[in-house]
Amino acid sequence: MKNLYESLSEFGRVDEYVPLSKMTTLHIGGLARYVAYPANDLSLDGMLKIIQKEGVPFKLIGKGSNLLCSDELYDGVIIRLDKHFDDFYIRDTRIVAQSGCSIIMLAYKAMEQGLTGLEFASGIPGTVGGTTFMNAGAYRSSVSEIIEGVFVYREGRFEWMTSEECGFDYRTSIFQKHPDWIIVAVQYNLAKGDKREIRELIDSRRERRMQSQPLEKRSAGSTFRNPDEMPAWKLIEGIGYRGKRIGDAAVSSKHVNFLINEDKATASDFMKLVEEIQQEVKQKYDIELSMEVEKFNWEK
Repeated sequence: MKNLYESLSEFGRVDEYVPLSKMTTLHIGGLARYVAYPANDLSLDGMLKIIQKEGVPFKLIGKGSNLLCSDELYDGVIIRLDKHFDDFYIRDTRIVAQSGCSIIMLAYKAMEQGLTGLEFASGIPGTVGGTTFMNAGAYRSSVSEIIEGVFVYREGRFEWMTSEECGFDYRTSIFQKHPDWIIVAVQYNLAKGDKREIRELIDSRRERRMQSQPLEKRSAGSTFRNPDEMPAWKLIEGIGYRGKRIGDAAVSSKHVNFLINEDKATASDFMKLVEEIQQEVKQKYDIELSMEVEKFNWEK
Protein backbone atom coordinates (compact mmCIF):
# COMPACT_ATOMS: atom_id res chain seq x y z
CA MET A 1 0.00 0.00 0.00
CA LYS A 2 1.38 3.41 -0.97
CA ASN A 3 2.03 6.01 1.66
CA LEU A 4 0.93 9.65 1.27
CA TYR A 5 4.28 10.78 -0.07
CA GLU A 6 4.26 8.14 -2.82
CA SER A 7 0.64 8.87 -3.76
CA LEU A 8 1.15 12.63 -4.00
CA SER A 9 4.41 12.20 -5.92
CA GLU A 10 2.51 10.55 -8.77
CA PHE A 11 1.04 13.99 -9.51
CA GLY A 12 4.10 16.19 -9.05
CA ARG A 13 7.08 17.12 -6.93
CA VAL A 14 6.76 16.61 -3.17
CA ASP A 15 9.33 17.52 -0.50
CA GLU A 16 9.34 16.38 3.12
CA TYR A 17 10.12 18.17 6.37
CA VAL A 18 10.66 21.64 4.93
CA PRO A 19 11.04 24.61 7.33
CA LEU A 20 8.11 26.99 7.11
CA SER A 21 10.64 29.69 7.95
CA LYS A 22 11.99 29.26 4.40
CA MET A 23 8.52 29.86 2.96
CA THR A 24 7.66 33.11 4.74
CA THR A 25 9.00 36.66 4.60
CA LEU A 26 9.18 36.69 8.41
CA HIS A 27 11.52 33.66 8.33
CA ILE A 28 9.64 32.16 11.27
CA GLY A 29 8.03 28.73 11.61
CA GLY A 30 8.56 25.04 12.30
CA LEU A 31 8.72 22.16 9.82
CA ALA A 32 6.04 21.20 7.31
CA ARG A 33 5.62 17.44 6.90
CA TYR A 34 4.97 17.68 3.14
CA VAL A 35 5.29 20.45 0.56
CA ALA A 36 3.66 19.77 -2.82
CA TYR A 37 4.19 21.62 -6.12
CA PRO A 38 1.40 20.76 -8.57
CA ALA A 39 2.41 21.51 -12.15
CA ASN A 40 -1.04 22.16 -13.66
CA ASP A 41 -4.79 21.87 -13.04
CA LEU A 42 -4.81 18.08 -13.43
CA SER A 43 -1.90 17.74 -11.02
CA LEU A 44 -3.65 20.02 -8.50
CA ASP A 45 -6.91 18.08 -8.83
CA GLY A 46 -5.14 14.75 -8.33
CA MET A 47 -3.25 15.90 -5.25
CA LEU A 48 -6.29 17.47 -3.61
CA LYS A 49 -8.42 14.39 -4.14
CA ILE A 50 -5.76 12.27 -2.41
CA ILE A 51 -5.42 14.77 0.43
CA GLN A 52 -9.17 14.96 0.99
CA LYS A 53 -9.63 11.19 0.73
CA GLU A 54 -6.95 10.66 3.40
CA GLY A 55 -8.36 13.43 5.59
CA VAL A 56 -5.00 15.18 5.77
CA PRO A 57 -4.94 18.93 6.57
CA PHE A 58 -3.53 21.20 3.88
CA LYS A 59 -2.66 24.85 3.40
CA LEU A 60 -1.98 26.90 0.29
CA ILE A 61 1.00 29.24 0.61
CA GLY A 62 2.14 31.76 -1.99
CA LYS A 63 5.11 33.90 -1.06
CA GLY A 64 4.27 33.73 2.64
CA SER A 65 4.33 37.51 2.96
CA ASN A 66 1.41 37.72 5.38
CA LEU A 67 1.94 34.63 7.54
CA LEU A 68 3.02 34.02 11.11
CA CYS A 69 3.64 30.27 11.38
CA SER A 70 3.98 28.62 14.76
CA ASP A 71 7.20 26.92 15.85
CA GLU A 72 5.50 23.51 15.82
CA LEU A 73 5.53 20.76 13.18
CA TYR A 74 2.70 21.11 10.65
CA ASP A 75 1.64 17.51 10.11
CA GLY A 76 -0.09 18.17 6.83
CA VAL A 77 0.52 19.27 3.24
CA ILE A 78 1.63 22.72 2.13
CA ILE A 79 0.62 23.37 -1.48
CA ARG A 80 2.75 25.83 -3.45
CA LEU A 81 1.46 27.24 -6.74
CA ASP A 82 4.09 29.94 -7.23
CA LYS A 83 6.49 27.65 -9.13
CA HIS A 84 4.16 26.60 -11.95
CA PHE A 85 0.91 28.58 -11.77
CA ASP A 86 2.46 31.83 -12.97
CA ASP A 87 1.03 32.47 -16.44
CA PHE A 88 -0.94 35.60 -17.29
CA TYR A 89 -2.81 36.89 -20.33
CA ILE A 90 -3.64 40.48 -21.30
CA ARG A 91 -6.45 41.35 -23.68
CA ASP A 92 -7.54 44.96 -24.06
CA THR A 93 -8.06 46.21 -20.47
CA ARG A 94 -8.47 42.76 -18.91
CA ILE A 95 -5.78 40.62 -17.30
CA VAL A 96 -6.24 36.97 -16.37
CA ALA A 97 -3.44 35.76 -14.11
CA GLN A 98 -2.79 32.45 -12.40
CA SER A 99 -2.64 32.60 -8.63
CA GLY A 100 1.10 31.98 -8.40
CA CYS A 101 1.96 35.18 -10.29
CA SER A 102 3.76 37.91 -8.38
CA ILE A 103 1.38 40.86 -7.98
CA ILE A 104 4.36 43.22 -8.25
CA MET A 105 5.37 41.70 -11.58
CA LEU A 106 1.78 41.98 -12.79
CA ALA A 107 1.60 45.66 -11.82
CA TYR A 108 4.71 46.35 -13.93
CA LYS A 109 3.36 44.31 -16.87
CA ALA A 110 0.14 46.34 -16.71
CA MET A 111 2.18 49.54 -16.75
CA GLU A 112 4.08 48.37 -19.85
CA GLN A 113 0.72 47.93 -21.59
CA GLY A 114 -0.50 51.36 -20.52
CA LEU A 115 -3.06 49.92 -18.09
CA THR A 116 -3.85 51.73 -14.86
CA GLY A 117 -5.41 50.35 -11.69
CA LEU A 118 -2.69 48.10 -10.29
CA GLU A 119 -0.18 50.79 -9.31
CA PHE A 120 -1.06 50.45 -5.61
CA ALA A 121 0.01 46.78 -5.71
CA SER A 122 3.48 47.47 -7.12
CA GLY A 123 5.00 47.16 -3.65
CA ILE A 124 3.00 44.26 -2.21
CA PRO A 125 5.32 41.21 -1.98
CA GLY A 126 2.61 38.63 -2.55
CA THR A 127 0.99 36.51 -5.23
CA VAL A 128 -2.24 36.99 -7.15
CA GLY A 129 -3.85 34.26 -5.04
CA GLY A 130 -2.57 35.55 -1.71
CA THR A 131 -3.58 39.15 -2.33
CA THR A 132 -7.06 38.00 -3.39
CA PHE A 133 -7.40 35.79 -0.30
CA MET A 134 -6.55 38.77 1.94
CA ASN A 135 -8.12 41.47 -0.25
CA ALA A 136 -4.76 43.16 0.07
CA GLY A 137 -4.35 46.83 -0.57
CA ALA A 138 -2.36 50.01 -0.15
CA TYR A 139 -2.85 53.74 -0.62
CA ARG A 140 -6.59 53.40 0.12
CA SER A 141 -7.06 50.92 -2.74
CA SER A 142 -7.77 47.17 -2.59
CA VAL A 143 -7.53 44.41 -5.18
CA SER A 144 -11.28 43.76 -4.90
CA GLU A 145 -11.90 47.09 -6.66
CA ILE A 146 -10.42 45.75 -9.90
CA ILE A 147 -11.32 42.04 -9.67
CA GLU A 148 -14.07 40.84 -12.03
CA GLY A 149 -13.92 37.14 -11.26
CA VAL A 150 -11.98 34.43 -9.46
CA PHE A 151 -11.35 30.95 -10.89
CA VAL A 152 -11.50 28.48 -8.01
CA TYR A 153 -11.27 24.80 -7.22
CA ARG A 154 -13.97 23.81 -4.76
CA GLU A 155 -15.88 20.66 -4.02
CA GLY A 156 -13.90 18.77 -6.64
CA ARG A 157 -14.48 21.09 -9.59
CA PHE A 158 -13.08 24.21 -11.23
CA GLU A 159 -15.42 27.16 -11.70
CA TRP A 160 -15.58 30.94 -11.90
CA MET A 161 -16.96 33.08 -9.09
CA THR A 162 -18.01 36.68 -9.63
CA SER A 163 -16.43 39.41 -7.55
CA GLU A 164 -19.75 39.85 -5.74
CA GLU A 165 -19.69 36.19 -4.66
CA CYS A 166 -16.25 36.59 -3.09
CA GLY A 167 -17.45 38.48 0.00
CA PHE A 168 -14.72 41.10 -0.18
CA ASP A 169 -14.39 43.57 2.67
CA TYR A 170 -11.51 45.33 4.42
CA ARG A 171 -8.64 42.80 4.36
CA THR A 172 -11.02 39.87 4.10
CA SER A 173 -12.81 37.61 1.63
CA ILE A 174 -15.03 34.53 1.59
CA PHE A 175 -11.92 32.43 1.00
CA GLN A 176 -10.78 32.99 4.58
CA LYS A 177 -13.96 31.23 5.71
CA HIS A 178 -13.41 28.39 3.22
CA PRO A 179 -9.70 27.48 3.37
CA ASP A 180 -10.45 24.33 1.34
CA TRP A 181 -11.33 26.49 -1.68
CA ILE A 182 -8.28 27.04 -3.90
CA ILE A 183 -7.85 30.28 -5.86
CA VAL A 184 -6.47 29.16 -9.23
CA ALA A 185 -6.65 32.39 -11.25
CA VAL A 186 -8.06 35.91 -11.12
CA GLN A 187 -9.48 38.22 -13.80
CA TYR A 188 -8.88 41.95 -13.39
CA ASN A 189 -10.49 44.82 -15.29
CA LEU A 190 -8.20 47.82 -15.54
CA ALA A 191 -8.41 51.06 -17.53
CA LYS A 192 -6.35 52.67 -20.27
CA GLY A 193 -3.86 55.20 -18.99
CA ASP A 194 -0.73 57.10 -19.82
CA LYS A 195 2.31 54.82 -19.51
CA ARG A 196 4.60 57.64 -18.38
CA GLU A 197 2.19 58.79 -15.66
CA ILE A 198 1.69 55.21 -14.44
CA ARG A 199 5.46 54.68 -14.21
CA GLU A 200 5.92 57.97 -12.34
CA LEU A 201 3.26 56.97 -9.81
CA ILE A 202 4.84 53.54 -9.28
CA ASP A 203 8.30 55.12 -8.89
CA SER A 204 7.13 57.77 -6.44
CA ARG A 205 5.39 55.19 -4.28
CA ARG A 206 8.48 52.98 -4.31
CA GLU A 207 10.53 55.90 -3.00
CA ARG A 208 7.91 56.57 -0.34
CA ARG A 209 7.99 52.93 0.81
CA MET A 210 11.78 52.90 0.95
CA GLN A 211 11.75 55.98 3.17
CA SER A 212 8.91 54.94 5.47
CA GLN A 213 9.00 51.13 5.72
CA PRO A 214 11.69 48.70 6.95
CA LEU A 215 11.98 46.92 3.62
CA GLU A 216 15.46 45.68 4.47
CA LYS A 217 14.13 43.77 7.50
CA ARG A 218 12.28 40.47 7.76
CA SER A 219 8.60 41.25 8.26
CA ALA A 220 5.09 40.34 7.21
CA GLY A 221 4.15 43.90 6.33
CA SER A 222 1.63 45.72 8.52
CA THR A 223 1.03 43.60 11.60
CA PHE A 224 -2.28 45.11 12.74
CA ARG A 225 -5.45 46.19 10.97
CA ASN A 226 -6.37 49.83 11.26
CA PRO A 227 -9.28 50.30 13.70
CA ASP A 228 -12.00 52.81 12.79
CA GLU A 229 -11.00 55.10 15.65
CA MET A 230 -7.30 55.61 14.86
CA PRO A 231 -4.53 54.17 12.64
CA ALA A 232 -2.71 51.26 14.24
CA TRP A 233 0.67 53.01 14.05
CA LYS A 234 -0.62 55.95 16.11
CA LEU A 235 -1.87 53.59 18.81
CA ILE A 236 1.47 51.76 18.96
CA GLU A 237 3.36 55.04 19.01
CA GLY A 238 1.04 56.25 21.75
CA ILE A 239 1.97 53.40 24.10
CA GLY A 240 5.66 54.10 23.56
CA TYR A 241 6.53 50.83 21.83
CA ARG A 242 8.77 52.13 19.06
CA GLY A 243 11.80 49.81 19.09
CA LYS A 244 10.29 47.53 21.76
CA ARG A 245 11.86 44.06 21.63
CA ILE A 246 11.13 40.58 22.96
CA GLY A 247 13.91 38.19 22.02
CA ASP A 248 14.61 38.87 18.35
CA ALA A 249 11.05 40.05 17.65
CA ALA A 250 10.91 43.85 17.58
CA VAL A 251 8.74 46.83 16.75
CA SER A 252 10.38 48.62 13.83
CA SER A 253 11.81 52.04 14.64
CA LYS A 254 11.07 53.06 11.07
CA HIS A 255 7.37 52.11 10.99
CA VAL A 256 5.84 50.92 14.26
CA ASN A 257 3.08 48.84 12.63
CA PHE A 258 5.82 46.60 11.21
CA LEU A 259 6.93 43.96 13.69
CA ILE A 260 10.21 42.52 12.47
CA ASN A 261 12.47 39.52 12.92
CA GLU A 262 15.86 40.97 13.82
CA ASP A 263 17.68 37.64 13.57
CA LYS A 264 16.31 34.37 14.92
CA ALA A 265 12.97 35.36 16.39
CA THR A 266 10.65 32.55 17.39
CA ALA A 267 6.93 32.56 16.74
CA SER A 268 6.42 32.55 20.49
CA ASP A 269 8.46 35.75 20.91
CA PHE A 270 6.59 37.40 18.06
CA MET A 271 3.19 36.55 19.56
CA LYS A 272 4.24 37.72 23.02
CA LEU A 273 5.08 41.09 21.50
CA VAL A 274 1.78 41.18 19.59
CA GLU A 275 -0.25 40.35 22.68
CA GLU A 276 1.62 42.86 24.83
CA ILE A 277 0.87 45.60 22.31
CA GLN A 278 -2.80 44.59 22.17
CA GLN A 279 -3.06 44.67 25.98
CA GLU A 280 -1.36 48.06 26.31
CA VAL A 281 -3.52 49.61 23.56
CA LYS A 282 -6.67 48.20 25.14
CA GLN A 283 -5.70 49.53 28.55
CA LYS A 284 -4.78 53.04 27.35
CA TYR A 285 -7.28 53.61 24.53
CA ASP A 286 -9.97 50.93 25.08
CA ILE A 287 -9.48 49.89 21.45
CA GLU A 288 -9.13 46.30 20.26
CA LEU A 289 -6.20 45.83 17.88
CA SER A 290 -6.67 42.89 15.50
CA MET A 291 -3.88 41.24 13.57
CA GLU A 292 -3.70 41.74 9.83
CA VAL A 293 -1.05 39.03 9.63
CA GLU A 294 -2.56 35.54 9.37
CA LYS A 295 -1.63 33.06 12.09
CA PHE A 296 -1.04 29.54 10.81
CA ASN A 297 -0.63 26.20 12.62
CA TRP A 298 -1.51 27.60 16.02
CA GLU A 299 -3.80 25.95 18.52
CA LYS A 300 -7.13 27.77 18.68
